[in-house]
Amino acid sequence: MPPACRPPEAAARPPDPAPEVPGTAGRDRDTAGRARNARPRDGLGRPLRRGADGEPPAPDAPALPPAAALEAAQRLLDAGRPFHAHEVLEASWKAAPPTERDLWQGLAQLAVGLTHARRGNAAGAAALLRRGAARIRAYPAGPGTHGIDPAGLAAAAAGLAGRIESGGLDGLGPGALDLRLRVPPG
Repeated sequence: MPPACRPPEAAARPPDPAPEVPGTAGRDRDTAGRARNARPRDGLGRPLRRGADGEPPAPDAPALPPAAALEAAQRLLDAGRPFHAHEVLEASWKAAPPTERDLWQGLAQLAVGLTHARRGNAAGAAALLRRGAARIRAYPAGPGTHGIDPAGLAAAAAGLAGRIESGGLDGLGPGALDLRLRVPPG
């Protein structure tokens, strides 16, 4: 706020001392100095108060090979842990060759959409499911999709988004939030 607009009591106060690195005072950092939230989280990735018991954090490990990443993400989705599946898929997205990055980003967005749905955020769920579906739909089925049926998965995600938009989250039946990332073998 410009000095002329400040209330009189603000003008009388000395300015707060600047932290060592602007904007980072009190923030959790990793060994490389990147911001990391060290607060515990619940099973859907929501931060809890410091000192609370939370879910163990996902290891900050390098990306898994595509088949292993898809298998791990599906196990997490099946266990009702889409936030954690998103972290696995995000690591693969960031490590993927440029020709596959949108596919992996779309998969991560689907997991975030499911996270929003499980948290009760219908608008966020529908938006992320649609955004992920649009990215995935652009890929033709084939070897670069690692057993994913892009058109089928995109249609399932967009259909779920439509059901959420029209009937809300309360209208979804059991298993409605279950997405299969890959085509079952056989």
